[in-house]
Amino acid sequence: MHQTRVSHLLLPALLGALPLGAWADGGPALALANTLNGADTAWLMVSTALVLLMTLPGIALFYGGMVRQINVINTMASVVGIAAVVSVLWFAVAYSLAFTPGSADLGAFIGGLQRMGFSGLEYLGSAGQVAVSHVAPHVPESVFAMFQLTFAIITCALVVGALVERMHFGALLGFASLWLLLVYAPIAHWVWEPSGWLAKLGALDFAGGAVVHINAGAAALVVAYALGPRTGYGREPFIPFNLGLTMAGTGLLWVGWFGFNAGSALAADGRAGLAMAVTHLAAAAGAMAWMAAEWLARRRASLLGLCSGVVAGLVAITPAAGFVTLRGALVIGLVAGVACYWGATALKRWLRADDSLDVFGVHGVGGLVGALLTGVLADPAISGVQASVAAQLVACVAVLGYSVVMTTVVLWITSRFVSLRVSEEQERTGLDLALHKEQLGH
Repeated sequence: MHQTRVSHLLLPALLGALPLGAWADGGPALALANTLNGADTAWLMVSTALVLLMTLPGIALFYGGMVRQINVINTMASVVGIAAVVSVLWFAVAYSLAFTPGSADLGAFIGGLQRMGFSGLEYLGSAGQVAVSHVAPHVPESVFAMFQLTFAIITCALVVGALVERMHFGALLGFASLWLLLVYAPIAHWVWEPSGWLAKLGALDFAGGAVVHINAGAAALVVAYALGPRTGYGREPFIPFNLGLTMAGTGLLWVGWFGFNAGSALAADGRAGLAMAVTHLAAAAGAMAWMAAEWLARRRASLLGLCSGVVAGLVAITPAAGFVTLRGALVIGLVAGVACYWGATALKRWLRADDSLDVFGVHGVGGLVGALLTGVLADPAISGVQASVAAQLVACVAVLGYSVVMTTVVLWITSRFVSLRVSEEQERTGLDLALHKEQLGH
């Protein structure tokens, strides 16, 4: 279906006749500005800034502190580059593919092109009209689109953790561009757009357990296999540059996650407050559980382990944040801390993939744990929604399988145009100097 396009010269005269939901396909529409909710709009704008903070500088610091000194700049540049590329493509086409209903035949799998190139995303102050999305008709669509953009950015940026220290910068940006369009946008549509097939199935994903974490974890594993291990992996010590940076990044992730989860209520209300509380509790429980597991296995607790446990708890509570009680959040955080420790150690050894910074072990495993436990622990008294373990399992398998297959396709396409991996000489030199002609000061 298509959106009727009206000249900007004629539009103001016609606005009075356009009710909410005026687009013929039931998608985005124009609404009276004075009918929107100011408090919800303000909270969503704050949440958008918090989620962007998770990537810039959160993920950049978190990952940058864990790689070797000769690759810190490249790792951070990869995160910034992805943020820029994803932002432009999101408003050009990806947002439309993810959050418009699409055609009658394909609407369950992919959105339409109503918002391609910003089309119809209007603010007409003189007429008192503003574009809204049917997903969140009580806030300006510009705010909703920006909020969802920050999720797309961090999902693509998470994959960087599996490919650091050996992937060409240009190849990474090309890969991220295609991955956004062919992997992230369709999965976001399946789960979060009301016409998506997983949404209709009843799969619950409050803030991205499947869309963000399972998806990014699966892609990371595929990329790690495709690139192969770093030169010297398993034979040479790979000493992290500065775990202080990693801890600072963890703190920014923890704070930013309040916007990630509580913002996904799309309202400044009690459900957002609950989502914030369960997010914090799960993060703390995840840190404690990882620390306990590490102590039992190695007789020590490490800063990197504590930071990883925090992230494990945050990842696992993400799909459940608007559906579970505080007691449920405690269980999810404790289970995730242990499961993700196993994912980053024993499972990683079994998989034999150089997933450099444990994206699959933490985000993939944590996302799976959280999504499945959402089906077990979701309380219908909170949201009025009855969870189904079967629906959660279908969503996990579908997202994991699709991401694996399509990430493989995207890598193959990218490799037809540019070499994916740097030379051994460049790798030994370090990507900071070899690719960017920059280095950290001494």
